[in-house]
Amino acid sequence: MEFDKVEPGPLLANINSPADLKKLDPNQLVEVCDELRDYIIETVSIHGGHFGASLGVVEMTVALHYVYDTPKDLLIWDVGHQAYGHKILTGRRENFYTNRKYGGLSGFPKRSESEYDTFGVGHSSTSISAALGMAVSRDLSDEDKKVVAVIGDGAMTAGLAFEAMNNAGAMNSDLLVILNDNCMSIDPNVGALKEYLTDITTSKTFNKVRDEIYDMLGHFKSAGEKMRKVASRLEKAVTTAITPGGLFQALGFKYYGPVDGHNVDTMRKHLEDLKDIPGPKLLHAVTVKGKGFAPAEREQTKWHAQSSPFDKITGKSLAPEKKGPKIPRYQHIFGDAIVELAEEDERIVGITPAMPSGSSLWPLMNTFPDRAFDVGIAEQHSITFAAGLAAEGKKPFAAIYSSFLQRAYDQVIHDVAIQNLPVVFCIDRAGIAGADGPTHHGLYDISYLRAVPNMIISSPLNEQELRDMMYTASKYEDDAWAIRYPRGEATGMDFRKEFQSMEIGKGECIREGEDVAVLSFGPMGNYVIEALDDLEEEGINAGHLNMRFAKPLDTQLIKQVCQTYRHIITIEDGTKLGGFGSAVAEFLADKPYHIPVTIMGVPDRIVEHGTQRELHDEVGIGPDGIKEQVRKVLKTYSLNA
Repeated sequence: MEFDKVEPGPLLANINSPADLKKLDPNQLVEVCDELRDYIIETVSIHGGHFGASLGVVEMTVALHYVYDTPKDLLIWDVGHQAYGHKILTGRRENFYTNRKYGGLSGFPKRSESEYDTFGVGHSSTSISAALGMAVSRDLSDEDKKVVAVIGDGAMTAGLAFEAMNNAGAMNSDLLVILNDNCMSIDPNVGALKEYLTDITTSKTFNKVRDEIYDMLGHFKSAGEKMRKVASRLEKAVTTAITPGGLFQALGFKYYGPVDGHNVDTMRKHLEDLKDIPGPKLLHAVTVKGKGFAPAEREQTKWHAQSSPFDKITGKSLAPEKKGPKIPRYQHIFGDAIVELAEEDERIVGITPAMPSGSSLWPLMNTFPDRAFDVGIAEQHSITFAAGLAAEGKKPFAAIYSSFLQRAYDQVIHDVAIQNLPVVFCIDRAGIAGADGPTHHGLYDISYLRAVPNMIISSPLNEQELRDMMYTASKYEDDAWAIRYPRGEATGMDFRKEFQSMEIGKGECIREGEDVAVLSFGPMGNYVIEALDDLEEEGINAGHLNMRFAKPLDTQLIKQVCQTYRHIITIEDGTKLGGFGSAVAEFLADKPYHIPVTIMGVPDRIVEHGTQRELHDEVGIGPDGIKEQVRKVLKTYSLNA
């Protein structure tokens, strides 16, 4: 896409670093916020990107960079969906249109991109742990700098956040945590913590008393040491007695708030005060996700991110309408299929860690609300919860992103595999994830699950196979079963409505050929079909086997291939190390066939962001890469003939 220039407002146009921001009078910050919000809205309306979260923290972002001496003072954003304003204020405004584009700015804070990005984030709930590590490093080095972590109330539901707070409270290191409370992650937040924070923000008694205490303590600033200690004890005693902030105080944090996160003057004054208060502190700021853009405020889940152009006033999509039938995404195929399966089998339950929209569990939640569970941002808990359900005779389907399942690897081994419980892992966003980049690429699940006993690993070529794999897994009681599928549109095929059982560990021959056989795992087989069709027009006839299973392998089919072909090429949308291709090579290592194996997959390096097709082509596993590899192999044989 060509650069559609977005003109910043007059104040924002002169802010190329936080130092420029600090030159302004405090009474100009409201105008800066308005210009920053408009700039985000207009840029994303043209170029796409995450949306609502950054609009919700505009005032907070401006206040933080105005009060703190960044990058000397360390600012850590949790997740990073909320960091667009931060990027614009820290010297990246002119390149912001490249955000999430191939070769452009990352959609998340990234250490290699800017000295202001102190910690790389993509997954939630890491900010407090990282901030504590930085604060302790500062103390050990006897440095003079402040450390601030900004975490959302959704991210605060994760165990990692509370582990960090528990540790930080005990260590008593100087650290500020800002709780950005908007009742949302991507979907609405769930759980007891959400109810707890709601009680804080709606308690009139607490807020009145808190304000009075805060005002009173202001008069003690010039008092002696004894009076300050009395004031501190009074604050702690009263707030703990009446308060919602008692949870955080029990963890060793001084609690302040809730405050209006959209009042930049209020935020500035609180941050200035808190800079002088030592020890671990938590400032509770209440915000609205999508603030300042009415459609995003009304439909916060929908406007979490936008990939296509839209009208910056009405929110109406400006993308050209696609002709022909709409092609469903793989997660929607999953979402429809699990409802159909649940209608026939009352044992089936669905689980997702805070992604009912992304993983398409909403259809089951709407149809069988007592059999579908959003457990919040708690990946580890989701898997052990599923194991508990399976132990008592239920058939749990855990819908989870590949890169999120990494966080629950111990639970997969300890709680599911060792006990041989038949949990079904429906692994979404497997393979190259696209514009979200390296934190979200699901490249490692084949490798890390292959090492686990009592585990079936499968991947469908298309919609039909996904439905049949889910059906077969729903009837299978002996092992856990992982079904991986990518982000984005499926093939658009006409699939039969009826489910059919699939023979476990069996692939199929799609195309017979000569000399070279391509063994594909999962939807990458569609690239192979495209590539081999093109090669056929060149007079090259390679074979194609859709293997379906990485564990157990269809060893009988591989033996037949070895008896027919001279060379095997494997291809997968995952790391080459320890994946499907490695499984084939390992099987052949001690067999008498002595057939060469070329493994095509993602190389052993970090792959950045771009569209899925751009990144597949970059690492050589797109259709052109497949054609090139087949030609290369055949050329070798022709030279040796």
